[in-house]
Amino acid sequence: MERWKGRVALVTGASVGIGAAVARVLVQHGMKVVGCARSVDKIEKLAAECQSAGYPGTLFPYKCDLSNEEEILSMFSAIKTLHQGVDVCINNAGLARPEPLLSGKTEGWRTMIDVNVLALSICTREAYQSMKERNIDDGHIININSVLGHIYQCAKQAHFYCATKHTVTALTEAIRQELRELKSHIRVTSISPGLVETEFAYRCFENDPSIAATLYKSIKCLDPGDIANAVLYALGTPPHVQVHEMIVRPTEQAN
Repeated sequence: MERWKGRVALVTGASVGIGAAVARVLVQHGMKVVGCARSVDKIEKLAAECQSAGYPGTLFPYKCDLSNEEEILSMFSAIKTLHQGVDVCINNAGLARPEPLLSGKTEGWRTMIDVNVLALSICTREAYQSMKERNIDDGHIININSVLGHIYQCAKQAHFYCATKHTVTALTEAIRQELRELKSHIRVTSISPGLVETEFAYRCFENDPSIAATLYKSIKCLDPGDIANAVLYALGTPPHVQVHEMIVRPTEQAN
């Protein structure tokens, strides 16, 4: 990670869970981290904690609704003005709505597409363009995917979410191929966690939190720090090493 000291990373969905854990660990390793979310109160608190701990990097909170392309573009413009550009893009933001295919609400499907697919794609495009403008050829794009982006058997409430994560799997490979065609050495990695105990399921099942509680009690879940460590591994490999896909499951998880 030595070569990343002083470089700029964008972490989307940085207020809680995996995003907050990734932001913290990158600051610990000396990076300038722009952490974005719709609400930045928790990111501001995390930034203060990182400063108090004496970490060599810095966390910069940025308020951004990733379902709004104009806000994403404004964020990248601000990053260019303040930090020259992005060297590492961690597409972590994602959400699920319990909307089955045969009875779900279109609004829930659209929200998942906007954040899980379109925001990831827009951030990837803008991060690449930022790197290209500055002749950065060793940048890294990391998509926080899901094990559900690789399997087909899941609860009906997760079918549409599962489809968005299969899209992320396909997009990651497509990005890799486009970078190869351009003879670029920018790398792209998909990290696909299994069950991680965060606020994710509670937000999905906000009308019945007991579903989330039961899910997280069913096995020994992963911790957000486990995924942050996977991000560190991918970033820390030599520039000629392409860690394309990492699936990280709890040992007790079946699928």
